[in-house]
Amino acid sequence: MAKKNIHDNLETFDGGARAPAGLNFFEPLAERMRPRTLDEFVGQGDIAAQLKQAVDSERITSMIFFGPPGTGKTTLARLIADGSDSAFRKLNAALAGVADIRAVIADADSQRRLNNRRTILFIDEIHRFNKSQQDVLLPYVEDGRLILIGATTENPFFEVNAALLSRVRLIRLTRLTVEDIKKILRAALENPERGLDAAIDAQALEIIADTADGDARIALNILEQAASIDREITVNVLEKIIGERVRRFDKKGDNHYDVISAFIKSMRGSDPDAAIHYLARLIDGGEDIKFIARRIVICAAEDVGNAAPMALVLANAAAQAVQFVGLPEARIILAQAVTYIASAPKSNAAYLAIDRALGDVRSKDCGEVPKHLRDTHYKGAKALGHGVGYKYPHDFNDHFIEQQYLPSALEHVGYYRPTDNGAERQLKERLKSFWADRF
Repeated sequence: MAKKNIHDNLETFDGGARAPAGLNFFEPLAERMRPRTLDEFVGQGDIAAQLKQAVDSERITSMIFFGPPGTGKTTLARLIADGSDSAFRKLNAALAGVADIRAVIADADSQRRLNNRRTILFIDEIHRFNKSQQDVLLPYVEDGRLILIGATTENPFFEVNAALLSRVRLIRLTRLTVEDIKKILRAALENPERGLDAAIDAQALEIIADTADGDARIALNILEQAASIDREITVNVLEKIIGERVRRFDKKGDNHYDVISAFIKSMRGSDPDAAIHYLARLIDGGEDIKFIARRIVICAAEDVGNAAPMALVLANAAAQAVQFVGLPEARIILAQAVTYIASAPKSNAAYLAIDRALGDVRSKDCGEVPKHLRDTHYKGAKALGHGVGYKYPHDFNDHFIEQQYLPSALEHVGYYRPTDNGAERQLKERLKSFWADRF
C-alpha cells in the first residue's frame, strides 16, 4: 500500500503488497486496471516476457524505459518490484533533489542490512535530473545497492549521462497498437470487480482505440467518462465527450484508413490538390494533428528523400510547429508541408538502401570491419593493426581518397542507388566520379 515516507517527494511501496485486498473505486479506472502481474501486461512484444524471466531468475538489472506516455513505463517498474519482492521507491525527477536521493540510499542500506531486501528505485522523468543528481546515483547503481529503473519520454542518449547509460539496459517502448488498446478496453469491461459494469458497441470501441493514439491511459479515461453517462456506450455517447473526433473522416462512410492511405499516396504521386483534399478530410474528421504530422515526416524521407532534402527539414519543422500553435492555425502549417512534399521531385533510393543493408545484416555473415577503419583511441590498438593504413580524406584533393570502407565480404555491394530526380542527380554524379564501378 502506498504511503509517504522519508521525504514528502518520495512514494514507497513494499514489493508484493501493492494491490490491496479491497479495491478503491475512488481511483481512476486507469489506475484500477493496471496489470497486477507481468503476464497481464498488454503490448510491447516480448519485453514483458523477458522481464518476467529476469524477475523469476532473480537477475534484475538497472534499466531505463523510454517511449511515449501511456505505454507502460511506470506499470512495468511496479510489476518488477512486486514480482521480485523488493522494496520499491519512487521519485519524480521534476520535484526531487540530491537530498531525496541520499534518503533513498540510506533507506536502501537499512533494507539490505536489516531485512536482506533489495531496493528498486524508480525515477520518473529521469531526463530532468541534472548531471550532479545523476552522478550521485552512479556508485550505488554500480555496486548493486540500488537497482535503478528510470522512465522518460525523451531520448536518453541526449538527456542521460553517458556514465549512467553505460550501467543500465535501455528498453524502448512504442505506442500501443489499436488492437492492444482494444484488448485493454475489453478487459476493463469484462472485469466488473476492477473495471466497469458497462457494455460498448464495436464502432464505439474502434473510435476510442483510434482516438487514444497508442496511449492506454487516455483510452481508459475516455471509457470511464463514457460509462459515467450511459452504461451502454455508443457513438452518440462518445460525441458528448470527445466531440468532433468521433465524426468519421468521410461523411459518406469511407473508412478513415482509406483516407489516410489516399492522403499518403497523393503526396507520393505528386498531386498537391488531391493531397490537400484528403488533408481537409482528416482535419474535419478530427484526426490528431500530431498523427498527420508524423505521416508527413515519414513521406518526406521515404518518398522525397534526397531528390529534395529540404522536404524533411520542412516536414519536421511543421511537426514541431503544429504542436506549438494548435488548431485551427495548424491547418495552414500542415497545408504548406503537404503541398511542398506533393510538388517536390521524388526518390525512394534512401529508403530502399537501408532495407537492402538491413536484409544483408540480418541474413548473412557480412564480415568484420576493415582494420584500417577500427577504433584507435585506446592503448594497444595500433599493435593490433587498428587504424594502420587509414587515409584521412581531408588531406587529399576534393577531400576524397579511394580506399576500402565496406567489409571485404561486401566490397562490391551497392545499397544506395540514387535517381536522376531533383538534387539527387548531383549526388549521383558526384558519387560516380568517386566510385565509378558502383554508380
